[in-house]
Amino acid sequence: MTDLTDPAVMRILLYGTLGALAGIAFFSALDWNVLFYVAEGAGWKAPLVHVTRLLVAAAIFTFGARQGALPLLSMLAGFQMTRIVAVSRHRSAAGKNP
Repeated sequence: MTDLTDPAVMRILLYGTLGALAGIAFFSALDWNVLFYVAEGAGWKAPLVHVTRLLVAAAIFTFGARQGALPLLSMLAGFQMTRIVAVSRHRSAAGKNP
């Protein structure tokens, strides 16, 4: 059985958590971004939030890639878990509000 204090396991958990936090920030910014796009008079705010959101995500995953394959894959797994939760919450909210 694997010891949870093993350095490899700790790295997986650390980078997975970082990926999940990046996902939370990304999808929260996406929600904010949608509000700007549908609001009248948002002007430059919507494209600015959109570009910033993508650049920050790219920077975080570039950091993970520079750390190695295991950290990058752990970050991607954390990000994807957050994505699954965000999409399911959106679908359930859309089903409640026809």
